[in-house]
Amino acid sequence: MSLIFLASVQTALAQEPAKAPTPPPSGLIANGYLKISDLPDSAVLVPPPPAPGSVAKKRDEEAAAAAVAQRGSARWTLAIADAELMAPDAIGQTFSCAAGFDISAKTTPALAALLQRSLANIAVSTMAAKRRYQRARPFMENGQPSCTPAMEPILRKDGSYPSGHSAIGFGTGLILTQVVPSRATELIARGRAFGDSRRICNVHWTSDIEEGRFMAAATVARLNADPVFQKDLAIARKEVDSVIEQRTGPRRDCAAEASALSATR
Repeated sequence: MSLIFLASVQTALAQEPAKAPTPPPSGLIANGYLKISDLPDSAVLVPPPPAPGSVAKKRDEEAAAAAVAQRGSARWTLAIADAELMAPDAIGQTFSCAAGFDISAKTTPALAALLQRSLANIAVSTMAAKRRYQRARPFMENGQPSCTPAMEPILRKDGSYPSGHSAIGFGTGLILTQVVPSRATELIARGRAFGDSRRICNVHWTSDIEEGRFMAAATVARLNADPVFQKDLAIARKEVDSVIEQRTGPRRDCAAEASALSATR
């Protein structure tokens, strides 16, 4: 999914007042909680990307080379799955193993709506810096394919720095820790790995991913000051307490996911 698309959707919705959360139509992004003007400004908060020839740039290049070497592995396959954000329940299923229960519009509708609505804001939080720096992506510099070749024409036009996918993953992990604090370690680890999938995919540099996490933290902090977000968070907590009591386990193959993540280089 292109963050350019996310930004265009959020721009169209940003002027609308916040409404009670409802599950978004299949394949579409829900309205965010915040207007774009209320989001932390990544153009101010994020420093310039590593300069050519710098130690930081060399670190990025070495990490990208290690990622290319994993092409075709189980970790590469997981990176392909992590790239998908538009499929129904995509972000919820990504975190189901870490949460310990199935997250979906069917099993946890309030939580699914909370995550989708938050996702719209978290993703767009990176856009100002992306436009400012227009950094070339790894596959554009190293000539190696990405894990999502069909998206490459769009990604070439969308700045690499900072990573919107990384922001989404880390931000979702942070929000979920507020819903299921007992799984904080697992959820934050999965959010971190979700961002690193973009390095494995050869579409983001390590520094892109790190600054994406920074913008996620800033945006989630701002979301927590929003009363509608807080109301929906409380509803999601009650819903999840009930789901945990019912022992609704993940649909995802958690053993395969854990194995793929353990092999990351």
